[in-house]
Amino acid sequence: MNIRHLFVSTALLLTNSLAAQQLPYQNTNLTAEERAEDLLGRLTLEEKARLMRNGSPAIPRLGIPAFDWWSEALHGVGRNGISTTFPSCIGMACSFDDDLIERIFMAVSDEARAKNTIARQEGKVGKYSCLSFWTPTINIFRDPRWGRGQESYGEDPFMNGQMGLRVVRGLQGAGGRYYKLLACAKHFAVHSGPEKLRHSMNIEDLSPRDLWETYLPAFKTLVQQGGVKEVMCAYQRFDGDPCCGSNRLLQQILRHEWGFQGLVVSDCGAIGDFWQPNRHGVSPDQPAASAKAVRSGTDVECGAHYGSLPEAVRRGDITEEQLNVSVRRLLKARFELGDFDPDSIVPWTQIPPTVIACPEHKQLALQMAREQMVLLKNNGILPIAKGKMSGSKLMVMGPNAADSTMLWGIYFGQASHTVTPLEGIRAKVPDVPYLTACGITGMTVQEMTVGKAVEAADGSTTLQMVEKGKKTFTIAEILDAACQAETVIFIGGISPRLEREQTSVKETGFDGGDRTTIELPQVQRDILRALHEAGKKVVLVNCSGSAVALAPEMETCDAIVQAWYAGEQGGHALADVLFGDYNPSGKLAVTFYSDDTQLPPFEDYSMKNRTYRYFRGEPLFPFGYGLSYTTFEYGKPTYNDGQVSVSVKNTGSVDGTEIVQVYMRRPADVEGPIKTLRGYARVDLKSGEQKTVNIDLPRERFENWDVATQTMRVVPGHYELLVGPSSDDNHLQRLDICIDN
Repeated sequence: MNIRHLFVSTALLLTNSLAAQQLPYQNTNLTAEERAEDLLGRLTLEEKARLMRNGSPAIPRLGIPAFDWWSEALHGVGRNGISTTFPSCIGMACSFDDDLIERIFMAVSDEARAKNTIARQEGKVGKYSCLSFWTPTINIFRDPRWGRGQESYGEDPFMNGQMGLRVVRGLQGAGGRYYKLLACAKHFAVHSGPEKLRHSMNIEDLSPRDLWETYLPAFKTLVQQGGVKEVMCAYQRFDGDPCCGSNRLLQQILRHEWGFQGLVVSDCGAIGDFWQPNRHGVSPDQPAASAKAVRSGTDVECGAHYGSLPEAVRRGDITEEQLNVSVRRLLKARFELGDFDPDSIVPWTQIPPTVIACPEHKQLALQMAREQMVLLKNNGILPIAKGKMSGSKLMVMGPNAADSTMLWGIYFGQASHTVTPLEGIRAKVPDVPYLTACGITGMTVQEMTVGKAVEAADGSTTLQMVEKGKKTFTIAEILDAACQAETVIFIGGISPRLEREQTSVKETGFDGGDRTTIELPQVQRDILRALHEAGKKVVLVNCSGSAVALAPEMETCDAIVQAWYAGEQGGHALADVLFGDYNPSGKLAVTFYSDDTQLPPFEDYSMKNRTYRYFRGEPLFPFGYGLSYTTFEYGKPTYNDGQVSVSVKNTGSVDGTEIVQVYMRRPADVEGPIKTLRGYARVDLKSGEQKTVNIDLPRERFENWDVATQTMRVVPGHYELLVGPSSDDNHLQRLDICIDN
């Protein structure tokens, strides 16, 4: 045996010997806590700092694989190739269907796990392809001008908590040795715009009632009932401290009062806001900012500033033991995912790639797209009788009719195929003509034509749109094109390209991702009025991620459908509603105000005169409102043993679904909410059918702000329960009850 062969043989023997000497953190029989503690003691200071950043590189000497904490699944796996694109979250909220939301996020987590397995097998693990997903957004949609409100589940704290809970369950899995994914409740806390001020804004003098009764309950629900594994701290300051450096939020409330044991992750770039010019200015430099964030409880940074933590330790801004607290948490979370373990013992790795954008998931997307459609007005024109409506009598118009990306909302994945509203309508009436007519905010549009078919990596094909050039329409041209049509379906509204996260967009009515007005863009309003005055029957389909003021359209339109950003199956769902193949059942998860004058200043976080809970005016459409093609009749509700019961009868001629809502009010609390949602249920009823609906209302649902003790608690005394089809007092029946000590 020559020297080379001797060296190789010796090396192999040494390798086999080391493999046999399994280290404690490699022992899958130990708990995640035990394994994390052992591995923590083997890391250098610099390695710890690298693990605390979202893009954590591999540490080969210890067998630690690369990992990235940043993946997106707002309404489908985002930014990671082909996936099923479900409707926007604000749309899903309008379904009032918690069970379907959980099923959807079980599908999302299936696709996410399958994609991660592929990425690991191909050695391409990185951002957007790992197992930590920064969803759900459960901030209160307090003001319709906020561009990111579409990420939330509406303006009600209870609803955000209940629906967020189902998202967490769907993503993290139901028990077992390993978590399916890590979900993340964001953005903690008191965060909902304006977008352009988020890196410098300080929210102060917020009343304790607003903090505890409006802005925090959904987070508490996800922590204490949902076991959410991550919480993301927000950008802005709260009472002078950046949220990612707030001992009050992250230590006192989140960890000590609520008992949160998981990870806190920063919003992206938030640590830089601590010290960079013209931002928060609470830290002198990068190491000090990083140290402040970690001391306050921010374990993982989205960004690069935590690279300065070793310097912060050396100069005394923070101790290594303080870093260890965060590293211990993040290692435990990775062990709980099975990130260090062989696929053979992690059952989630067996989910096949065939689940990605599979027919079953597309069916879920279609079901939710149908359920989230809200019928706001109907003078009898809907449903359209497709058998009697040829293309010569019907016309489709509007800037959103053929726009597939509009349906994706924001934080989206790539749908294998997106059914536009026009495509969905043409599946019912093939010869219906279409005219873009205008852009979102102006008469000039970028005309598109279908180009060649492009094959994607997964073998699916999409039609590539090719620009033909710009075209400016006139009202006269539009009316001339529609001269033979009796009914015009105008698919307009706004666009996620304009309302979104902080951006440089500046068009009339929009600024920095937010809106400066909630009115429908004037160009669309003018066209709708002209069509009405020309004698056309007009159906407005409003696509948006937020409430739009539609008072003039109540006069010019015969029907209005709120379609939101309806996901990849949105076109089929909309057509099903318009032509009566699906009876709309959606109810508004936000108040639709009459006009801008009903809104308080955007920067003011006080809840006074905001949302249905405090708004004293007359909205255009109240929270919980939505019409059907049938009618429902309610019996007298009762309350017994923690349960509200009410009979509901379908008194119309077609089958339908009603959403029963239960609100609570404490009359003695004169400064409290006018009413606040405490329960809801969907009930399917055939024509003429009657059912009794039971909605659980246990004692803890009566918790509210107690002025006397300055705490959230169930205050004994007189309460009113209000039961009906929306938050409108005129359609609610009152129950007087007494809650004892």
